[in-house]
Formats: sequence, structure tokens, C-alpha cells
Amino acid sequence: MLLAIDVGNTNAKFALFDGATLLARWRIATDDRRTADEYMVWLDQLMRIEGQDRADVDAVIISTVVPRALHNLQLLAHKYFGVDALVAGRAPVSWGIALKVDEPQSVGADRAVNAISAQAIEPGSDKLVVSFGTATTLDHIGPDGAYLGGIIAPGVNLSLEALVAAAAKLPRIAIEAPATTSVIGRTTESQMLIGVYWGYVSMMEGLIARMKAEIGKPLTVIATGGLATLFQEQAHLFDRIEPDLTLNGLMHLYNQRNAA
Repeated sequence: MLLAIDVGNTNAKFALFDGATLLARWRIATDDRRTADEYMVWLDQLMRIEGQDRADVDAVIISTVVPRALHNLQLLAHKYFGVDALVAGRAPVSWGIALKVDEPQSVGADRAVNAISAQAIEPGSDKLVVSFGTATTLDHIGPDGAYLGGIIAPGVNLSLEALVAAAAKLPRIAIEAPATTSVIGRTTESQMLIGVYWGYVSMMEGLIARMKAEIGKPLTVIATGGLATLFQEQAHLFDRIEPDLTLNGLMHLYNQRNAA
């Protein structure tokens, strides 16, 4: 089995694959101080609950945008699974797609892995991957899978946290879809929720429309990330929602290398 690990700025996601089949997935808050031993205590219990045996894991692949978290995850692979972890984007794991931007070395590992996964889903057509994480990113993927550039915007929760931090009298609220489509709030909390949620919908509508106009070709819009399902009722924004896009991309990356 393959253990795929994707470390984002907010959460780290772990998944077990048998070939191309996703068997189980878990997430934990990202903490670059967490040790290999702490990871294993947490992971071993969850694997047991899912009826999985760590002895069956014979490969580990890691994608991370938090460099300081990498060492302990590599140690986790070596100490508890008896393998040397593969790291996405580092030899011997080349991307297998072109990064056609001015600074290819600066493309986040998660965005490159998403491009690989999107290409597996929609080969031969242009794709737009919208990822809702700590930051919200929009990435153009070409028909051949090449990464062609994109947009980085503040994430939903980041925007809300900035609002609360800068305005002393505003309360902390949980982000969720408003109960109605009204954009006139009657309470402070509802006004904040409307501003964040419908403001984000409007931003997505505008950015997606601008990218489509600039690209000038039909696009398949794929949403992913922890908060993608928050906008699932806005069906006009996306053609499909793929919560496991990055984890599946790691699986494809491993299998491509393994088959080479």
C-alpha cells in the first residue's frame, strides 16, 4: 500500500492507496514541531479503526508547502514503515508535466500535484483548478497537463480572521452558507457571514469569468480543498468538486514513477 501525505499550511492530509483505490483518508492540523513518534501514535490508531495494518504500507510519498514539516515525516516513513519517503518534485520524482511559468521553481508542490490529478481526470482539454485552502488559488492547466499559471488570493478563513482581528467589536463566527440568498443582514453576525460568503462567491464569479475570457477556450472548472464543499450549492461556479484531488495526484505521481 501507498501512504500519501499532503501538508498544507493549515492541515496535513494522510491517505492510504491500494493501486489507484483510495482506502482511507485522515487529516490533522499542521504543526511543524510534531515529531515522527507523535504522528505514528495518531496514525496507528486511525489505521486500526479502519482495519488497516501499517505492515502493509510499502511506500510513502510526501507533498508539502511547509518545509520544516518534511524532516519528521521522512523520519516517520523510515522509522515506522521501513521505507525512504519520496518527495514530490525532488529526484527521483520528477513532475512529469511542464511548468510553463517564469519561475517554475516557485510553483507550490500542491499546485503541481493538483495539475497532475486534473490531467488524469480531464485529459486533452483545458482545466481550471480552484483550490480552497489557507489561500485560494486558481490554476490553468493545459490540454497536455502543463501548468500555465494562475492566481493567488486570501483564503476564506484567512479573510474572516483578518476582519475579526482588525475590528475589535466584531465577533468570531463560523463560516457557512447563509440560510437565505438575501444580501441584507439584520444582525452583525449575519452581515459578516453575507460579506464573507457572498463576497467570495462574487470574487469567484469574477475571477473565473476573467480567466475564461483571457484563455478563450472551453474550460473544465474543478474545485478542491477543505472548503470547496462550502460552495457546492453554487453549481454555476464549478463543473465538478474533487475533495481528494491533491491526494489522488500524489497517487498518480507515485504510480507514474513506479511504472517508468
